Amino acid sequence: MEGMAEKEKAEREKTVKEKEITGRTGKRGITGSTLKLIAIIAMFIDHVGAIVLARMLMSGPGGQIGMMQANMKLIYFYLALRFIGRLGFPIFCYLLIEGFQYTRNVKKYAGRLFLFALISELPFDLGFTGSLFYTDYQNVFFTLFIGLLVIAGFRLAEGKTEWNKGLRTVFGVCVLVAGAVAAELLKTDYGAMGVLTIVIMYLFRKNRMLEAGAGCVMLTAMQWMEISSFFVLIPIRLYNGRRGWNIKWLFYAFYPLHILLLYLIACAMGLGGIRLMI
Repeated sequence: MEGMAEKEKAEREKTVKEKEITGRTGKRGITGSTLKLIAIIAMFIDHVGAIVLARMLMSGPGGQIGMMQANMKLIYFYLALRFIGRLGFPIFCYLLIEGFQYTRNVKKYAGRLFLFALISELPFDLGFTGSLFYTDYQNVFFTLFIGLLVIAGFRLAEGKTEWNKGLRTVFGVCVLVAGAVAAELLKTDYGAMGVLTIVIMYLFRKNRMLEAGAGCVMLTAMQWMEISSFFVLIPIRLYNGRRGWNIKWLFYAFYPLHILLLYLIACAMGLGGIRLMI
């Protein structure tokens, strides 16, 4: 009888594990796809402010000076959109690390990020500078791509059991410095601080709240407006570990398309030629 009971217990535990792996657990909370949608919506709201409203403000008398003399309600609305938008990047960093831990092929993952970094660059340049080609500011896909390479280097060092702790640490620092320098030389969105944010979050990955909180601290240290990023602790706390809908390609496609759309709206308003402060 005891043998039968133990066998039944083992079968139940096996079933629970299988459900956890496949996502059929019935857990409450929000899934990874919902997290991604929250980040996408926050990013879109942010870019409405950054691409359209910023041009409206700068179109006033005196150009950038006109921005300060514009209707204060429009300025407050602009700031509200930008504060909401601060939720996007830390969630994307969190999902990047989640994807890195569970992907079957890191090379393909990195390849997708790099491919869409290239695809997104033309719409990004148009949206933020009004030019087809602008070398002084690159889109966030490059930051995510570099961050992924850095944490892949960290994992490589972690797997080198024949190395002592000091050698693994030195290797990790060198990889981090190389990634940060690359981000600064390429002038990617968020730059070296963005790469450092991804690394810090990766180091705290065993506790999601510490992971997200550490990332928000790094971002806020970079710029005070990032303080609203701490609101991401709410959806990340509610994350139930399930994948949810398969919308892997949604962000990849949405990123360049929505920037292009917002730029076309700015053009329709006669504001497309205004170069933003970046």
